Amino acid sequence: MKLPHSKKLFLIDTLGAFISMILLGLVVGGDEPFFGMPTETCYFLAFLAGIFMVYSLLSYAFVKALWKKFLRGIAIINLSYCVLTVILLVIHSESLSVWGWGYFVGEIIIVTGLALFEFRISKEK
Repeated sequence: MKLPHSKKLFLIDTLGAFISMILLGLVVGGDEPFFGMPTETCYFLAFLAGIFMVYSLLSYAFVKALWKKFLRGIAIINLSYCVLTVILLVIHSESLSVWGWGYFVGEIIIVTGLALFEFRISKEK
């Protein structure tokens, strides 16, 4: 059975989560004075990104017939991650540098765009 081309969105999500995990865990989390987000918070977000990466990769590898439900699931997870990030930005707003704001707002824009696209694909007949 040939898998739908749109199912490859799981691979895009896997790659994005991997990049977020590395950036948060090594770059942003590794330079709190420059970005302004507490290291522990960055590590927590990196941990979540790692979980999302595994979910997306396993969905791509093993989910066949119900892939649209799993795609909708990762879209919901991605939007929840963005809401959590906004909350953390508000909590740490006074300590964030312009670079911290830039990183996190950029990540929110990218992840939200991907999640909305995933929702759209998951609803197609």
